[in-house]
Amino acid sequence: MKDFAIKGLVTVIFAGAAAYFHQLVGPLIVLAIVMVADYITGMTAAWASGTLNSRVGVMGIVKKVGYLFAVAVAVVVDYVITTAAAGTGMDLGNFHIFGLLVTIWFTLNECISILENLSEIGVPLPGFLVTIVKRLKKSAEKTGDAHAGDVNDAAAGKPDANPYAEFGADGSLPSPFDVENQDDHPPDV
Repeated sequence: MKDFAIKGLVTVIFAGAAAYFHQLVGPLIVLAIVMVADYITGMTAAWASGTLNSRVGVMGIVKKVGYLFAVAVAVVVDYVITTAAAGTGMDLGNFHIFGLLVTIWFTLNECISILENLSEIGVPLPGFLVTIVKRLKKSAEKTGDAHAGDVNDAAAGKPDANPYAEFGADGSLPSPFDVENQDDHPPDV
């Protein structure tokens, strides 16, 4: 009976969180999948190179748990912004910008790590895949910086700050997708 009550409580908590954070559920599931994939490919690459070490493996798990804490902090920031806005009469609805951006950033970071691990194992990778993942990560960083600047500008009394200024008026993709303006090149894999 006790186990049933605990399982029921955990289910209710997760269902409530999923309902409240419905925008984050999908990206968090993807993050969990790529974290597991990165851990597996990292351990495989270490085994293949003869550098497999249990301490490094444990630290990898600790680092991934740290990722989840960082996402939690971003969700708290979203909550604080939403609560502060509600206190001033503004309704932001389900505002999960920073939680979503941090989740996406970590997902792309893990994808880069997976590609590096695969390269170490000897899997041939198309250069464009490495390039696009790195550009997507930069785009997430720029969008987050723009939103953080928007928050700072609003606090400084600059209400017309546009966090989407890097996007075209027609909704076109941000500048990291502009190949001619890139200063970095994909690594040789």
